[in-house]
Formats: sequence, C-alpha cells, structure tokens
Amino acid sequence: MLIIGHREVRDILKGKEPEVLSLVADAYRLHDEGRSALPHSVFLRFPGDDRNRIIGLPAHLGGERSVAGMKWIASFPGNVARGQERASAAIVLNSMHDGTPQAFLEASLISAKRTAASAALAAGLLTTEAEPGGMSLIGAGPINLEVLRFTKARLPSLFEVTLFDLDAERAKAFAAKARRVVPGLGVRFAATCEEAVAAHRLVCFATTAGTPHTDLAAAAPGTTVLHVSLRDLTAAAVLGAQNVVDDTDHVCRERTSLHLAEQESGGREFVDAEIGALLRDPGAFRRDPRRVTVFSPFGLGILDMALAEWVTRQAEEFGIGTRVDGFLPMSAAQAPA
Repeated sequence: MLIIGHREVRDILKGKEPEVLSLVADAYRLHDEGRSALPHSVFLRFPGDDRNRIIGLPAHLGGERSVAGMKWIASFPGNVARGQERASAAIVLNSMHDGTPQAFLEASLISAKRTAASAALAAGLLTTEAEPGGMSLIGAGPINLEVLRFTKARLPSLFEVTLFDLDAERAKAFAAKARRVVPGLGVRFAATCEEAVAAHRLVCFATTAGTPHTDLAAAAPGTTVLHVSLRDLTAAAVLGAQNVVDDTDHVCRERTSLHLAEQESGGREFVDAEIGALLRDPGAFRRDPRRVTVFSPFGLGILDMALAEWVTRQAEEFGIGTRVDGFLPMSAAQAPA
C-alpha cells in the first residue's frame, strides 16, 4: 500500500494546471463515450444535523489508464469559524487486476483542483467574450481560489475579479491570497451578491449555501454562471437559463437547484447539454448570447480517480510517499512453506 499525504500531493500538483485540465477533459470525454462506471454518490447525514455530511463517490474510469476506487469526503461548514478547512477527504485506489487496494491519498487538494478545472473548462467553452478580462467570485473559500487559478490558466486574459462573501474579513484575506495566485490581479469588493453578479459576464458561485438565495435577475445577457456549489440558484433562475451539466442524472438529486427545477417543471428538458459531449463536439450546443448560461457540475468521482491515478504514478516514479508493507493479508502464493 502506498500512502500519499497532503504535502506530497500538494508538491506533485504544484504548477500542473495544464496537466490537470487535460486529465479532467479526458475523463469527461471518456464518460460521454460510456467508458466509465459511476454509481450515485452516497450521502451520510446525521440525525438532527442538516449541515454536516460525508459523501462516498465510487467510480471507475476506462481508457489507457483504467482506474477504480472511491473518494470519501466530509463537509463540515462549521469548521471555517474554528480556523479549519470545511472539507477533508481521502481516496483509495484499487487494482484493476485483482481488486486489492493499492494507494491511499489525502484528497482535499485533488477534490478542489478537479472541481476548479471542471469550472475552468466550462468557462472556456461557454463564455461569450473572446477574451474575458473580469470574473465575479461569490464565496471566499479555497474552491473559488482554485477556480481563479485554473480559470486564469484557461483564460489568460483574466486580470480582475469582483468578490462577494458574507464575511467581509474573510473576503479581504481571500483577496491577498488571490493576488499571490495571480500577480497584479485587480480585486474589487461587492456589497451584495447581486452587485457581484452584475459586475462581469463570468460568475462563479462556490458557497456553503444549502438553499437557493438568488434569482440571477442582476445578470447581464450572455453571462456564464459557474454554479459550483449547486444550491445557490432558485428553480426559476435555472428554468430561465440555458443549462449545461456534467451528468444530468447525478446533478438532479439531493435538492440541488436543478433537482428543485426538475420538481417544479416535472422533467429535465431544461438541461441543454452535458460537458463531455461539448468537449467531444463543441458544435453540439448553441449558446444564445441573449440568455444566461449556467454550468452545474455535480462533481463526478471519475475526475477524482483520473487525478488520483496520475498523482500516484508521479509518486511512484519519483519515490514519493510512504510504502506500507504487510498492509494486505499474505496470499497463499506468498506464504512460507
């Protein structure tokens, strides 16, 4: 068993935005081709507690680097007030030869970076501006910091952001981090969510909201909304927009904004396209410049598997991580006579 800790994962992924974007795009294409197995995520919730949860994401991704495993990720929003990260995660990868667990990775960065890469890919595909210069970030947490990092890698013209968070001090701390991620970045603070939505035609929601709080009335025609946190938009906002998702069946669950839109409309006809299909054929979806387009990624376990498999290969090549012998039971062939 190879164990790869947080610092080791961080060092392997540092500066590898192009590689991560490519891995995530390839995973989406393979999924669209039917070369994956993706059961529904399992949500573990606790009696009397509607905020905290732990989610299991089992997945298999085919292709040249066939991989299978599971991510186990906890979301405890109250951690932030205690100076801890909201999310913590681990991934186990299994052998495609005999099913035995082969690697165990600390996965909070893997999860954040694959989420951000997904959003950045959608921004590149859907934006109505040839060279967008500005972006609005709603939510001043680590996910939006990674979204900024990856969107800058995908859209180098980006030079300013408008930021909104319910906690003004947290927003100021985020701004300092953002300027380190993108040197010379201009940062403006919005007083309301609506002001931030109106500021640019590229908007990202990455919040801890559990129920809808905005209708996108402030969004200009042609705005692209990266709805990473999935529960910010009213059902009416979703139904009034063009909608691109990662997987229709997965995203219309667990009281996401799209799940609420499905319940209100009685169907899923409001979903216009899935991102894997667009990556395979950009002409499969026609963007209406007069309407808002919303990208809502449920967050598929295949992305975690693709990135974890690549990190594990890098670790093995460069001798990174801790090898634990004797973790698995000895087979009959290995047992002494």
